[in-house]
Amino acid sequence: MIAAEDLIALVRNYNPKTDEKRIRAAYDYGKRMHEGQQRQSGEPYFTHPVSVAAILTEQQLDDATIITALLHDTIEDTKSTYAEIAERFGTEVADLVDGVTKLTNLQLSSSETKQAENFRKLFMAMSKDLRVILVKLADRLHNMRTIKAMRSEKQVQKARETMDIYAPLAGRMGMQWMREELEDLAFRVLNPEGRASIIRRFITLQKEAGDVIHRITSDMRAELDKAKIEADVFGRAKKPYSIWRKMQEKDMGFSRLSDIYGFRVITRTEMDCYRALGTIHQRWRAVPGRFKDYVSQPKSNGYRSIHTTVSGRDGKRVEVQIRTRQMHDVAETGVAAHWSYRDGVRSKNPFAVDPARWISSLTEQFTAEEDHEDFLEAVKLEMYTDQVFCFTPKGDVVKLPRGATPLDFAYAIHTRIGSACVGAKVDGLRVPLWTRMKNGQSVEIITAEGQTPQATWLDIATTGKAKSAIRRALREANRERFIKLGHELARSAFEHVGKKASDKVLERAARTLRLDDADTVLARLGSAELTAREVVQAVYPDLAPQKSGDVDINRAVIGLTHGQGFTRARCCQPLPGERIVGLTHRGSGVIVHTIDCAALAEAEEQPGRWIDLHWASGNHPAGYAVTLDLTIGNDAGVLGRICTLIGEQKANISNLQFVDRKPDFFRLLLDVELRDVEHLHSLMSALDAESDVASIERRRDPALALGAAAAAE
Repeated sequence: MIAAEDLIALVRNYNPKTDEKRIRAAYDYGKRMHEGQQRQSGEPYFTHPVSVAAILTEQQLDDATIITALLHDTIEDTKSTYAEIAERFGTEVADLVDGVTKLTNLQLSSSETKQAENFRKLFMAMSKDLRVILVKLADRLHNMRTIKAMRSEKQVQKARETMDIYAPLAGRMGMQWMREELEDLAFRVLNPEGRASIIRRFITLQKEAGDVIHRITSDMRAELDKAKIEADVFGRAKKPYSIWRKMQEKDMGFSRLSDIYGFRVITRTEMDCYRALGTIHQRWRAVPGRFKDYVSQPKSNGYRSIHTTVSGRDGKRVEVQIRTRQMHDVAETGVAAHWSYRDGVRSKNPFAVDPARWISSLTEQFTAEEDHEDFLEAVKLEMYTDQVFCFTPKGDVVKLPRGATPLDFAYAIHTRIGSACVGAKVDGLRVPLWTRMKNGQSVEIITAEGQTPQATWLDIATTGKAKSAIRRALREANRERFIKLGHELARSAFEHVGKKASDKVLERAARTLRLDDADTVLARLGSAELTAREVVQAVYPDLAPQKSGDVDINRAVIGLTHGQGFTRARCCQPLPGERIVGLTHRGSGVIVHTIDCAALAEAEEQPGRWIDLHWASGNHPAGYAVTLDLTIGNDAGVLGRICTLIGEQKANISNLQFVDRKPDFFRLLLDVELRDVEHLHSLMSALDAESDVASIERRRDPALALGAAAAAE
């Protein structure tokens, strides 16, 4: 355990004027309060608060925050009280300790309604004093570092909560180093095999390519010295989880993933940032579409940096971040930079944001959300996403999350413009509404009088603001129809358990579900936002029919009319878990495509054929065929091992076709039957980790859609 004098020394390093007597008193008080308590590892419990305080010294935080860390569990786990802490250490510290205690008691991984309520409380606590969440994040980081002492099921719960909530929250606050460590610690628990496979590949790569980081760092320093630019250069391999996420997002194996190294150039002035960028682009070829200037357009949490990706002669890509020392300090500590001390005084970093203004900008879009689900979705989208900057025709900048579409752009300007949107031009060219926006693009929204939001827009929009506005508009437009349908569904559901769907019963359901009135319950029921089981359970929890766990593969798609059949498109082979849309064809019902399928462009001018669809919830059987394009080594027993591995992943091979045979490798198309998109990712990851697999990718062929469409017509 870190001794009191050692902790004080850590604080004194950046704040020589620290109140040593007060920190020592807090240390002694906390140690006495936790006397006799042990962690699950068998260590004295007080080792935890001291370690949390030490983590916060790395961010050079003020005395009040360090003392709060030492005392953050006293109110919850000891005989200490708010009044006693206020008397000994002041109301500022007492309020912070009380705030951390309340956050600890929030069940952020509970049911959606409860989770949304607790997220509201989380943001309320943050708005009162952001240091509360800084202590909580440090608390979670230390708990994740020592998670092995917990029971296995508790480890999984904490790791999932960390991955879903605390890691993205740290990233949203600008504390990227903490986000990366939290993600990697959670990844170690949730997918140890995947993490181990990444590390093994890294070791192999280092043996083959040598010390790439040292070589590129030396080259960059040499080029900058030639240009007489004073700068520090640092390189590192990206964290295993960061690489794993890129493999999943890009649907490619480690061998095809190029930008797995990151480099930082720390300059003395802002002008040198741009000079360094020019020098690096002169020496190495810039990768198109991989440049971001967060110096001229900073993020809302104060983050400033120039990002570029370059490739060398060997074709290997590396990501380079260029920033000044002051920008780097904010990039390391994020919003926490506001409280940082240097040489005994509050650090006056010109790039540190005002926490009050930051939290206000973060929460203002959530206050209008009445729905628990909408609020929760908006919060998670806001926390997870990076940003792109686009321009209106007048040159105004609109900030959007990465992956946003012109529809999101329209709603970001004004709800009225979004609702009346009929098309968009990007850089002067007409594009589909589902086009993904890129940095620096100019967007013109085309509107028409009488236009109203369409149900298919929910699959196109990505921002919480756009989605909630579309849902509200759809609910209002279809409210009467949905109420009538909901009434029939409710009547049938309640009769099934021997009860009546009276007005009194429906009002009671509304109160339990925290909805306005009975009509709102019926409208949600008719629009499939609520299930009949949920409504019955709200009134008669003991009588509600149990939810069936298995999904009938013939009824796996929701959104079709009665008697309407569907077929999975051969071109994209959609899986449960992917966003889908239906296209009607004469004589063959509806063909289901993934929302990003290239074949959909053929029907862009035929909106009447489009149907908004989604997958039924529940456990899908492993009956959805997907074609994998696989290249394997031509050696004895390789194909047998591949087939065994696929069987171990609970997948069935329904067809196998050799496409190319060479003396040293085979290329084959393999049809496997899977449950959902997660099953696909698990299988591909397992195959990609196999040393005899040279490459693997999911086959998507728009030409197959043309043949199927012709046959249907």
